[in-house]
Amino acid sequence: MNAETRRREILSLIANSDAPVPANVLKDRFDVSRQIIVGDIAILRANGYDVIATNRGYVISAGPLASRVYKCRHTLDDIVPEANIVIGRGGCIQDVYVNHRVYGKITARLELKTKTDAEELYRSLRSGASKPLMSVTDGYHYHTVLAESEDVLDGIEAALRDAGYLIEI
Repeated sequence: MNAETRRREILSLIANSDAPVPANVLKDRFDVSRQIIVGDIAILRANGYDVIATNRGYVISAGPLASRVYKCRHTLDDIVPEANIVIGRGGCIQDVYVNHRVYGKITARLELKTKTDAEELYRSLRSGASKPLMSVTDGYHYHTVLAESEDVLDGIEAALRDAGYLIEI
């Protein structure tokens, strides 16, 4: 199989998967090294495909029509309830970022699309291996949320406000 055919098949596998596709799955499927897969993904991106690397594998951005940034504040134990509000109302938490007074804006891509994604993030942070970004800003943080419409984002905003997580900017 030539490289172009492999890239087309990689793109098809990622686009048609219901879950992120790990690089190791792709390397085994195509019997190439992980570095070859990483290079193929870079070429796909250079050719205009919005392939996103998450901590669980590669996904292709579906390109929701609306996005909004919410400033929030809560504790580590509120990560799942906050995410469930967003996800349960049709949103996807694209990232989290903080504005650190010394280091500036620090961002981490999350791609939380399901309640399971949120629970996995929480378990990972709860294990103590890493601290959430909000820990450096006394719980204050921002999320970029994607959804199908501004109406969906309005509903998410109202629910975050009702739950006490939303900070008015």
